[in-house]
Amino acid sequence: MSISAPPLPPPTALSRKFGLRAAFEYTGVPLSLFEKRPKLPSRNWLIFLTVSSSLLGYYVYDRRECKLIRQDYIDRVRPLSEEPMGKFELPRKVVVYGAKWPGDEDWDRGTRYFRKYIKPILVAAAVDYKIVAGKRHGDLATRVANDIKDQRRIDAGLDRPWESPMPLPSKLSPEAERHRQLEGGIILIGRPTFKEYMAGFCRGWTESLERVDYEEILSRELQNDGKFDEPDVDEPPSPVGDIDEEPLPTPSRLPPSRRFSPLGVMRDNARIPPQTSLTALNVGTSSAGADIVPPIEIPPQPPLLLVPFVNLVGWRLIPRLIWDFFNERHKVKAGAEAGYKLIKNQTRPFVSPGRTPNENLSFSPNMELPRNSQDDLEFDRVAETYYPPSTSKILARIAEAREEYYRTALEKLKTARVLARREREPTADELKNPPPTEVEIHDERLKKEVRWRGEEMGWNVVKPDVPVHWDPRMDGIFKVFKDPDLPLPKFSSGA
Repeated sequence: MSISAPPLPPPTALSRKFGLRAAFEYTGVPLSLFEKRPKLPSRNWLIFLTVSSSLLGYYVYDRRECKLIRQDYIDRVRPLSEEPMGKFELPRKVVVYGAKWPGDEDWDRGTRYFRKYIKPILVAAAVDYKIVAGKRHGDLATRVANDIKDQRRIDAGLDRPWESPMPLPSKLSPEAERHRQLEGGIILIGRPTFKEYMAGFCRGWTESLERVDYEEILSRELQNDGKFDEPDVDEPPSPVGDIDEEPLPTPSRLPPSRRFSPLGVMRDNARIPPQTSLTALNVGTSSAGADIVPPIEIPPQPPLLLVPFVNLVGWRLIPRLIWDFFNERHKVKAGAEAGYKLIKNQTRPFVSPGRTPNENLSFSPNMELPRNSQDDLEFDRVAETYYPPSTSKILARIAEAREEYYRTALEKLKTARVLARREREPTADELKNPPPTEVEIHDERLKKEVRWRGEEMGWNVVKPDVPVHWDPRMDGIFKVFKDPDLPLPKFSSGA
């Protein structure tokens, strides 16, 4: 006789399962999930969570501060953009200069700094701007010098200013345009830009006004230096067969280039100073303006906004890059203060060499000057310590590239002459990929020399051991924007 189990009692209200627990149990979720008790993570997880949350929190805090700082300065200058203007009235306009930073292939780092940190303040105040950037060392100095010479030629009556074929009602007279430039300002981003601007300014007011085709002069110099001369041969070269074939190049058949180049002029393997007249060379020059001497006095110039700028390039500056990434607010504040100084339009005299600052002069708090120097030509000199060490070998690399090019170019030139004279038949590879002709080799050499000499000249302007260009006639013509909110620091009258 089997013993049957006693029947189960009917479920009571207390034994029934309700709520989320019952739903999870009936859907297959294990009950052990509800029995787990929370505990602290392991040591490694605690370290990871602490570091990551700290970095994330600091990043969020920094970016929030950036927005608050920028918005604060925008609110300060916004009323200026709401002021009514006349029908033909033009807004204030400034010119922004940015030179290539040594050791960085991105030539527009300075203008990027302006667009990110200074431009929002100018836009909020309805201030117009024009950006002038140099892609290689020396481009900015050449641009500034040419602009000054063009204006001097117009003032001397040698050239006529450009005029629109259709008269515009907003067209300003020369006097009004000059007044607008003086009311605007010039923004110089970093010490390389400051050096190139001052070098171009000196060249523009000291060089002759005659038109010089530097590439034409360089082309004739390269023809006479003997590097591409053909060695003497006992037998005359074979005559050219068909008249349609390419003739042997001569100096008269070399294609003269008409592009402008910032190169200096070379004569007898020595560089002619920029202020030396080229009329004696009797080539590539125009005598118009050669007899006009540089002015004794330079007219007043627009005020300068000197913006400190450091571009961190190289492995040794990676810790500083990481620090700057989490401290963006300092750059935002420095850029906003620079734009605010320009908008408030309060200036002080430019402190030139030999001129001691006094209680009437003040320096920007962002301007870093050596202890024993108080003139503005030392502006942001500390930035030169951040140049990559490779910049010290720029001239050596140019010399190596020139030597390597001439080594291969002579071989190409020899092949071109042999094929042009039909001294041998071209190979299958030469038929498939024709080698350059002698004329093309000469033209390639000219282009490379233009670039090499331009880079040499530009680096000799911005390298750290070269002082800023200065002319005694420039004393008293510059002004510098100063901070309107801070009290003026006093300097001792002694040196």
